[in-house]
Amino acid sequence: MKGTVLICCFLSLLLLQATAAEEEEEEEEEEVEEFISTLRDRSHIDETLRLATEEKSGDYGAAIERLRKIYHTSIKPMEQAYKYNELRQHEISDGEITSKPMVLFLGPWSVGKSSMINYLLGMHDSAYQLYTGAEPTTSEFTVITHGEKIRSVEGIVMAADSSRSFSPLEKFGQNFLEKLVGIEMPHKLLERVTFVDTPGIIENRKQQERGYPFNDVCQWFIDRADLIFVVFDPTKLDVGLELEMLFRQLKGRESQIRIILNKADNLVTQDLMRVYGALFWSLAPLINVTEPPRVYVSSFWPYDYAADTSRDLFKREEISLLEDLNQVIENRMENKIAFIRQHGIRVRIHGLLVDRYVQTFKEKMSYFSDPELVFKEIVDDPDKFYIFKSILAKTNVSKFDLPTKTAYQDFFGVNPVSNFKPLTAQCSYMGGCLLDKIERAITNELPALLSSINSGKQPGLSSCEATGCGEKPKNRYRKN
Repeated sequence: MKGTVLICCFLSLLLLQATAAEEEEEEEEEEVEEFISTLRDRSHIDETLRLATEEKSGDYGAAIERLRKIYHTSIKPMEQAYKYNELRQHEISDGEITSKPMVLFLGPWSVGKSSMINYLLGMHDSAYQLYTGAEPTTSEFTVITHGEKIRSVEGIVMAADSSRSFSPLEKFGQNFLEKLVGIEMPHKLLERVTFVDTPGIIENRKQQERGYPFNDVCQWFIDRADLIFVVFDPTKLDVGLELEMLFRQLKGRESQIRIILNKADNLVTQDLMRVYGALFWSLAPLINVTEPPRVYVSSFWPYDYAADTSRDLFKREEISLLEDLNQVIENRMENKIAFIRQHGIRVRIHGLLVDRYVQTFKEKMSYFSDPELVFKEIVDDPDKFYIFKSILAKTNVSKFDLPTKTAYQDFFGVNPVSNFKPLTAQCSYMGGCLLDKIERAITNELPALLSSINSGKQPGLSSCEATGCGEKPKNRYRKN
């Protein structure tokens, strides 16, 4: 009898445990359903960015190949002859020419940069989502690009691969490469754009404490970014020395900057208006331009907006930002041509200035002169010898595009003037003159390529490139 009672008690206990487990499982399922219901609808992202439309990759590929050919045949020869890379520290690789538009995320720590990327790419709750949290979480520069499968790429591998546009980052040292991470994944948006997430700015941490030149690395990405999102949290708008340094680095890139006031649904409308005004008040001394950058106010993460907030306003702001991003993607070829043309103009100015330094040095040299003293006098006081003024008088160069005199003191400090030939000697019968080729690229070839892109025509080779130019070189500075 006692055995029967014990068995019944045991069976009752098992039944109670099974019932409790079923109830717990049902509660978990309800929590999951409730969680899924709070996720925001992402259909407007695909619609605004036109991710469902097919891209004419053939036309884009032909234009890129044409641009690459113009750069290698018309701009790079002068760039190498006069060592332009040692003046500007910016050598353009094939990977940079063929690269997709780059969108850079900057800002203080824990403002939602990584969450915003997760939201745009739909990576939340996936194995490769960017880690987020209330504390400083991102310590690496993370580059998110397109790939056939999801995988992580070490920074050392990215720098060693010459086909990528990140190989120049090797100059920042091994400590930095250990803080560089690449993520490849098959995504329609990443076929058209590359995202770069950066470590958050911490005001009480100097860049030396990171083990690599943080500001220099940021400048490298800033110089190559097509769109720069500077993200802020409305609950912490303190502007310190590190943030001031960041905006100094953004000088001259105001057209690419977009300010994002993230996590806006954490505040009621009245407080949000005050924070918006405080943000402009804090940034006004740092952005010295007539027209301030565009500011987007919303909450860029996958979950629904908080109750009793300006949901319609936040949704419109988000769509406006997506339209801005889509505009950069659609104009990527035009922006690439404009970038190469601007680079060509700077290389041409550098070649003209070095040529003028060389000519002045030869004119001032005599049999009894000391070469070092003569050239030191020219470099220390170029205005005395009309170095810069002669370039402005002879060419259509703007004075605002000229490098500084100090830059050429440093340049000739490591590159003796005897290493360079004048422009009149930089000609060959088959190849023509370096100056003529770069001027033809700036005034004719690159604008013609841009026109063909805008008109929808297939970019092709010019008759000169197709047959091989055998024109007689013309030296515009040769005395008759």
